[in-house]
Order: sequence, then C-alpha cells, then structure tokens
Amino acid sequence: MTRQNEDAADVSASITALRIAMIGTRGVPAAYGGFETAVEEIGRRLVDRGHAVTVYCRSAAGRSTPRVTEHLGMQLIHRPALHFKALETLSHTAFSVAHVASHQRPDVAFVFNAANAPFVPILRQRGIPTTVHVDGLEWKRDKWGGTARRYYRWAEQQSVRSADALIADAQGIVDYYRDEFAVPTELISYGTRVLHDPSTSRLAELGLSPNGYHLVVARFEPENHVDVIINGFLQSSSRLPLVVVGSAPYAGVHGRRITALAADPRVRLLGGLWDQEQLDQLYAHSVSYLHGHSVGGTNPSLLRAMGAGTAAIAWDVVFNREVLGVYGAYFRDAGQLARLIEDAEFNPHHTQEVSAALQRRAAALYNWGHVTDRYEDLAQRLVAGYSTQGVSDGRTGRSPWSMPEPVTPAPTVARGSL
Repeated sequence: MTRQNEDAADVSASITALRIAMIGTRGVPAAYGGFETAVEEIGRRLVDRGHAVTVYCRSAAGRSTPRVTEHLGMQLIHRPALHFKALETLSHTAFSVAHVASHQRPDVAFVFNAANAPFVPILRQRGIPTTVHVDGLEWKRDKWGGTARRYYRWAEQQSVRSADALIADAQGIVDYYRDEFAVPTELISYGTRVLHDPSTSRLAELGLSPNGYHLVVARFEPENHVDVIINGFLQSSSRLPLVVVGSAPYAGVHGRRITALAADPRVRLLGGLWDQEQLDQLYAHSVSYLHGHSVGGTNPSLLRAMGAGTAAIAWDVVFNREVLGVYGAYFRDAGQLARLIEDAEFNPHHTQEVSAALQRRAAALYNWGHVTDRYEDLAQRLVAGYSTQGVSDGRTGRSPWSMPEPVTPAPTVARGSL
C-alpha cells in the first residue's frame, strides 16, 4: 500500500458511520431544484462513504404510480403535504418530523429552508443534533405577502435560536447572518458536474439544434424575473429562439404575464422538464443561459450552466457576481439584457471564450466531492457536541440588509475581460 493510500485509509477509519436524515425538501430524485439537487448529490456521496442517509420526500398530489423507496443508496420516506402555497413546505416538514420523532433516532439531521425552523426544537428534544440550511433571503421574495414575509423574518430568528448550526451557500448569506444576528454560519456552497463533449442526440426531439437558441430555466416567480428576460429577449434583434424551461403551480398573475409575453413565436415555453439527460444537453448547447434569480444564494441552475460550458447572463446581485466573477454579464432591466443577448449571439468567438472560462471556474470552485467533505465534517462535529446554541438571541439588528433599498439608476453593465 502506498503512503497516500495509507493516509486515506487512516482518515476513513477515523470517521464514524452515521445515520443522517435530510428533511424539508421535495426529495429525490432531483429535477432542477436547488435543495433537491444538493440532497441527491451530497446524499449519494455520503452513502458511498458508509453513512446511512434517509431523505424525506414530498408525496405528489393524486400520485398513482408506486413510490420509490430507495435511490442511489439513500432510503426514501414519503410524507404527505397540504398542497396550498403557504402551507405545502411547512405541512410536509411537520409530517416528516413526526415520523423522525416516532422512529429510530438518526445521529444528525439536516433541515433545509429556514421556514422549517419551528420544527427544529422537536428534533433537538429527541436528542438529535440539527443543522438548518437557511437558503436565501426568503422574506425579500416578491411572491410573498406581508404576513408571509414577517413569518420568514421570524423563522430566521428561530433558526438562529434553535439550531445547532446554520449552513449558508453563499458569502452574502454568511454576511447577512453575521450582520443581522451576530451568529456564525458554515459556508458550504453547491457543486456542479462538468460536462465534456455532451451529446446533442436529445435536442432534435425538441426541434432544436446546437448553438441554435438562448435558454432560461426557472420557476415562474417574480424574483426570478422570467418576464423581464422574455421582454428583454423580444427587444433584442436575436435571430434565434428563446427556450424557457419551468413553471409554477402558484404563479397566478405573474404566470399569466409570462404566458402572454411568450405568445411571440420566437419564445418557446417547454414547461417543466424532468429528463436530466435532455436538460444537460439543453444547457450545454445553448448560446447563452439567462439567469434572473435575485434573492437566493448560490443557485444550482447557474452552476449547471457553468459546468455545461455555457456563457451566463445574470441578474445583477451580489450572489450571482460571487458565482460568476469577472466572466459574467449582468443586467437589471430588459434593455440591458437585450444588448447582452445580441453581444452573445453576434460575437461567437468571445462568447466561446467566456463559456470556457466559466467552465474552468466551475471545476475549480464548485465540486460536489468537496461539498460532501464539508457536510460530513459538520455532521461529525455535531455528533461530537459542537453547537452554536446560545451564541445569539436571534434578535434582528439594524444592518444595511434590513434597510429599504434606495432607488438608484441601474448599474453600468460590465463584462469581465479574459
């Protein structure tokens, strides 16, 4: 055995196999959701390392097909949910936590989404060390009314008070929890797969050809700015179609606005697309990926485009700049986006250089193996007694994050040099 293999064996031997529960998401197999992708990619790797991983999955309304109880080595537990916009996540987590509390106790639990914070004390009362992955600034999402926004602010405080640790997937979220609550968080970003020479075989099924379209993949929610993206595309002189993948069960007026904009024959609404091979090919062979998400942290769809080697044009916020760096192109309105779409389409050599640079950045910074290392290390520390309980009383401060955003002119669009 080589010294390197001996060292690896020593490290492996020092890690205790754990029973790990993942709670609060739609579950796996993943489609293109952020938390669901993370659970699948991290969970499968934890299983490969000898841990027992249980994922709580949301039962689909009216489902008639048999439920899958195992996926990539992970045990799947299906729990129901009340299929109403404000109650779906909370009701599913309530049923999931009730199951955890009444069955064999896991060694550690990862709870996704700060909205689920009210259920964390139940887990801890059962002696289960619990981490909350806090996601983005949910109370800033335009889709929520005043009551929901106040709830999310309260839930953030509850996460700070009740969890043994907090996970943030972007430096901006770490800064927010430090400034607002004076509490440390674990900075653990997402990963992505780097695609090399991806096939084009599935594009023809959609009537598409390589480098023959622009792409957006997003739920139809106001803060994802799908309407602004379509509007910007229609203002451009693009000769290629815009392909839109996504939908939302509670889109309402916003969804109807998107549908009305998409009446133009240059826009193709594909709806929800769950075939991962076909999605990979869509990302990899688009001229540009248009990303309107504005209030989350590190977004897996943006990382997926980078890993596929596609130039990204993103809404201009700190989270997206953190991911793309100087190689991103950024917009804050339809007019800016129109010009950037034209630049990507009519300057193919530069676009290819940007695409290659973003793929290299993805490979260097967003590796699922490294992400799993961090989750595994945190789980081991929690079982050994680590906790941030008592560090903060959960009171919100008067930091710049909670101040009203000033009305200022749109920032100058900049694209990094290579």
